[in-house]
Amino acid sequence: AQAQEKEVQAKSQEPMGIEYLAVKAATMSFATKMFSEKVIELEQEYLKEMDEMTHEKEKIALLVDSGTDVPEALVKQYGMYVLPLQIIYPEKTYTDKVDITPEEVYQRLEKEIPSTSLPDGATIQAIFDKIKEAGYEKVLAVTISSGLSGTYNVVRLLGEQTEGLDVFVLDTKNIGIGAGIQAIRAAELIETGLGWQELQQKLTEEVANAKVFFNVATLEYLQKGGRIGLVTSILGNALKLNPIISCNEEGIYYTVAKSRGRKKSLDKTFELVTNFIGEAPRFRLAVAHGAAEEEAKAMMERLKAAFPQAEEIYFGTISPALVVHTGPGLLGVGIQLLND
Repeated sequence: AQAQEKEVQAKSQEPMGIEYLAVKAATMSFATKMFSEKVIELEQEYLKEMDEMTHEKEKIALLVDSGTDVPEALVKQYGMYVLPLQIIYPEKTYTDKVDITPEEVYQRLEKEIPSTSLPDGATIQAIFDKIKEAGYEKVLAVTISSGLSGTYNVVRLLGEQTEGLDVFVLDTKNIGIGAGIQAIRAAELIETGLGWQELQQKLTEEVANAKVFFNVATLEYLQKGGRIGLVTSILGNALKLNPIISCNEEGIYYTVAKSRGRKKSLDKTFELVTNFIGEAPRFRLAVAHGAAEEEAKAMMERLKAAFPQAEEIYFGTISPALVVHTGPGLLGVGIQLLND
C-alpha cells in the first residue's frame, strides 16, 4: 500500500516538475530579453552622447557672401551667416540684398550703372565676432570666385587674424548660383558631422563638380563693368549675338558659346547643361534669373521633364550685385555633380 501511495505521489508531482521547469525557462528567457534590450538602450544612449560631444567639438559656422545667391529659404534652414557685398552709387552705398533689390537696380540702369565692392574689413570682422559670440570655434566661408572678386582673399586674411576662430575659405571658382550650390553642399556635409579636415578636403575636391551657364541678353553691362573686352561687346551687340558665359578653371568669366537670337541661345544653354551632366548618376540643378522670370520658369520645366532624376532643382533670382554686371535678361543654370 505504501508503495502504491509513493507511486501515485510521484506521478502527481511529475507534471508539476515539468511545469516548473517551463515557467523557469520562460522567466529566464524574458529576463535575458529585458537585459539585452536594456544593454541596447544604454548603448544607444552612449553613442548619442558621444555623437553630441563630437558635434560640440566640431561646431562649424557656415558663412557665405551675398554673391553666392543661395535661396533665402535655405539660408534660414541651415542658419547661414551672410556677408553682404556693396553696391555703390554716387549719393549712397547700398548693402546687397539688405536695402536694395534687383528691381531697383534695373530701374536705374538706363541712367546710371553703379559699381560694386567687397565688404569692408569692419563688416567682416563684426560677423566673425558675432559667430564667436554664438559659441563657434570653426568657420567655413564660401565665397564667389577669387578671379572675380577680392572677397575670398579679404575673408581669408581677416580669418587668419581672428583669435579663437579656425577659418577655412572655399574658393568656389564660380559666381551666383554656381557658387550657391557649393554652399548648400557645404551645409549638408556639416550636418552629417563630417570632420573639419575631411570637410575642407571634400569641398575643395568637389569645386570642379559645379558649373553655371549664364545666358546674357546683352554684353553692354559686362563691357562697362570691365568684365569683357570692348571689341567683343560691340561685335556681339551689332550681330545680335546672345553669349553664354561661364567661369573657367581659374574662376574667370569666359564665353562658352554664342548664338544668334535668344531662343537659339537658350537651346544652346540647355545643350551645355545636358553635356555637363553626361552619365552622372546623382546631380542637382538650379535656375536663377534677373528680370527673365518667364523664360526661367520655362527652362525649369524643361529641365524637370528632361531630368526627372535630379535630386533638386532650385529656383530664384540673382543678387543685385550681379545685376550690375549683367543687366536685365540674365538666365543662369547651375549644375552640381554629387559623388556620393
